[in-house]
Amino acid sequence: MAPVAISWTEREFEQLDLGDARLNKRARILMERFAADPTASVPKACQGWGETMAAYRFFDNNSVDWQAIMAPHWQQTAQRMAALPVVLCLQDTTELDFNGQRAFGLGPLSYEAQRGMYLHPTYAVTPAREPLGIIDAWMWAREKKDKTGARGGPKESLRWIEGYERIAEMAVQLPATRLVYVADREADLVPLMLRAQELGAPADWLVRAKHNRCLPDGDKLWEHTGAGAPIGELTFAMAARHGVKAHTVRQQLWVRTVSLPAGKGKSVVATCVIAREIDAPDGVKPIEWRLLTNRKAATPEAVVELIDWYRARWEIEMLFDVLKNACRVEAMQLGSITQLERALALFMVVAWRIARLMRLGRTCPDLDAELFFDPDEIQAAYLLRKKTPPDKPRLNDVLRQVACIGGFLARKSDGEPGVKTIWLGLKDVHVAVETIRTLREIGALKSCV
Repeated sequence: MAPVAISWTEREFEQLDLGDARLNKRARILMERFAADPTASVPKACQGWGETMAAYRFFDNNSVDWQAIMAPHWQQTAQRMAALPVVLCLQDTTELDFNGQRAFGLGPLSYEAQRGMYLHPTYAVTPAREPLGIIDAWMWAREKKDKTGARGGPKESLRWIEGYERIAEMAVQLPATRLVYVADREADLVPLMLRAQELGAPADWLVRAKHNRCLPDGDKLWEHTGAGAPIGELTFAMAARHGVKAHTVRQQLWVRTVSLPAGKGKSVVATCVIAREIDAPDGVKPIEWRLLTNRKAATPEAVVELIDWYRARWEIEMLFDVLKNACRVEAMQLGSITQLERALALFMVVAWRIARLMRLGRTCPDLDAELFFDPDEIQAAYLLRKKTPPDKPRLNDVLRQVACIGGFLARKSDGEPGVKTIWLGLKDVHVAVETIRTLREIGALKSCV
């Protein structure tokens, strides 16, 4: 008898507890269905009318809290973090546009006429950019502006501060792991830095500076930091973006320790880093980053490390890309924001898994593929490629088969596959997996392979 394969959802959601065994089972089934075909609508992802109706009942069940759905993933992520010396905790916000849909509880977006909601997760990755999982999330809809132009509801900047506090709490629980809060310019908030200082900075923070603040001696922050000779240089490859061709970036580096006024006689001691591109290609705007952190950076190597950590922030943008374009969450037809939150809790984990497979295939290609794919998935990937799987397939071997099914050409000049060909390939692989399992159940597998 063939061994029963343990799916990744069973491992990731082993500790799921929604208060009812039937709800636990339904959540795991939905995760399997969404992971099998991330681009499908709920009816298409489900197998039959009965399962589709059960899915909608699950999303409409007021006893199901979206945080309880994500809780086992948070726990698994914390275990992965505990095994590492440094973990980057990336934070950012994305708009989810449900314009034209009738879901109750949605609100305006950047344009007042748009309807949708906001998602603000904390995404844990290694310094080598391996996604470990999502450890926290805010989901909300804005209130409409009143006649005076004021908007009610909680102050949205609090999400950055509360996000740091959550990371600080985790840092106490993970004493052997140094956590680093990493965020873009919207997190350049003195109250956040002051709060971290008051807590004793159990977690480090690293944010891109938005404000050229006045320093106590009257100097401006950026001019003060960038004065004098650079302490070193950094060179890295920049991928193509927004009509700009890929090119090698060469930046000069400056660093200063500064005291930032924090009101009422208070101040925050911080390190300011400036990385400024030189010799940029003609017609290309030079890349300049200005960073603030609580960490000391006395050497060029320490400054380069901080910049590398900030550059890893791109991983959360990739997570949003998978969530919107692979999982197509903005196309969901659900009746209320609470139903959307429950669905998003599942899709965030699906998006993480796709992004993690892509990154691990690049950074740890020789890992045993069975750590990430069950035997049926491996068999299906090779079957669709009309190839015989090796006895001990590597992660990168299987991932490239999946990506080729999704349209990756695998030429020498193509490098490693991206997330899009992986998610498209996974869709076909899971169809083949269902076929293999059905044939096995009816005893016809040997005669059909």
